[in-house]
Amino acid sequence: MISALAWVRKGVAAERPTRYEMTEEEYARLQTEATAEINDAKQELREKSMVDSEILNDPALKDFDLEHYDTSDEEGDGTGEKQDGPHIFSNIKGLSFYNDDEEDPNLDLDEDEEAEEERVFASDNLLLVAKTEDDISNIEVCVFESESDNLFVHHDFMLPAFPLALEWLDFRVGRKADQPGGGNYVAVGTFEPSIEIWDLDTLDAAYPDLVLGTTDKRTLRKVRGKPHSDFHTDAVMGLSWNKNVRNLLASSSADTTVKLWDLSKGACVQSYDHHKDKVQTVQWHPSEASVMLTGAYDKRVAAFDSRAPTAISSWKVDADVESVMWDIHSPNHFFVATESGAVRYFDIRNVDNGEGGAPVFTLVAHDEAVSAMHQHPHIAGVLVTGSADETVKVWDVRNHKPSMVLSRNPDVGSVFAAQFCPDEPMLLAVAGSNGESRVWDLATNAQVRSTFGDAALAAKPVQEKPLVGVQHDEDEDDDADNSHEAVIAELRGSADQPATAAADGDDSDTSMASEN
Repeated sequence: MISALAWVRKGVAAERPTRYEMTEEEYARLQTEATAEINDAKQELREKSMVDSEILNDPALKDFDLEHYDTSDEEGDGTGEKQDGPHIFSNIKGLSFYNDDEEDPNLDLDEDEEAEEERVFASDNLLLVAKTEDDISNIEVCVFESESDNLFVHHDFMLPAFPLALEWLDFRVGRKADQPGGGNYVAVGTFEPSIEIWDLDTLDAAYPDLVLGTTDKRTLRKVRGKPHSDFHTDAVMGLSWNKNVRNLLASSSADTTVKLWDLSKGACVQSYDHHKDKVQTVQWHPSEASVMLTGAYDKRVAAFDSRAPTAISSWKVDADVESVMWDIHSPNHFFVATESGAVRYFDIRNVDNGEGGAPVFTLVAHDEAVSAMHQHPHIAGVLVTGSADETVKVWDVRNHKPSMVLSRNPDVGSVFAAQFCPDEPMLLAVAGSNGESRVWDLATNAQVRSTFGDAALAAKPVQEKPLVGVQHDEDEDDDADNSHEAVIAELRGSADQPATAAADGDDSDTSMASEN
């Protein structure tokens, strides 16, 4: 399944990405971490009394010494031989090693051709895809060539757990922190409590450039799920980079806290605990640098100044919050999408003693949870929603009178992500539970053109383009559609199904809106 998407603007990515080369110190670090993981796993088994002593002491298996099968010779494995260097590689037998690629007769590399294939042109967008398949999670860095409508995977990197949130940023961290200019990074929130930040211009990277939060598993086991002032202790569910104060990243977590991170220091500088349940989403205000918006499973949305976190305004909604979004075309307003299938539009100025007033309008958008929501970055009034009901809908929300323009099943299963491209007029990326991502050129749809285009544009007929996707093997897991429910159940600690919109006569192609 694909759980999150993020676009990268044209001209941001390095034309020729660099290839990461591990040093001897990093090999040693990898060995140390692998050994620590094994020791931690052993300790967990001992603590939970899961070691089957009868199997370990079985006379038929005694010669195999299973209890010490992963112990190096240096630690005493009985062979009397001492192993040097990274043991994770030194026990491999029967392999031939060469000093460089030119000595390897099995390789016939054309370096110029390979470099050309890795090249990213200034006319290309990158599409970041958070994907999980067969319990393996990674970020696919895809290139979209708009001139030829071509979408392909350029490179990827592995993740430690199921990804829940992506946020692109151009603040340099890690090895390139001292270099001038902006960068090309992605922050990733997963079921693990830490936040990884990866350099998208580096191929074959073994480690993220920066990790926010603790990676000490023993410490995390002791405080798992309990709020902590310095780091998250449960899944990181939402991320938002402050484009006005570029060294600040906000995160929301299942540990009920929202945290503010200083990217230049790699440390948490503020922790907020105004919600009483898992915090699903966080977003900085587009122009007020210190103001943020959060939404949680306590059925509340909060707006506050990060410098004065005790002065909080909050709004009640009908169900768990799926996402919040400031209206970038009218920054005194914001959208809230909920699990009930509704989208509400609030005025931040309509507050009395910290309690928010009624919504400006309520849009019953889908029969199931609104799991994706985005607005066009340049054209006011264009709102897109996606849902577990497998549809994507385009709305005209101008003048606070929402109406549906278009509804379509993009064939991605339950829709978990939808984002407009920042460069193209009406290009939308969608993805969902079946592990497929699609790029949809809405500008070629007649209904969209007639609604949001001028008279001359609407009168000019065009051939609507099909949705563009990455080609995958035909034998992919057919059960991918069920994975979202498992993820939600794990976050909630229950197997409850999403609630449906309570609107009489509502179906997948008919939606309701009301003004208050």
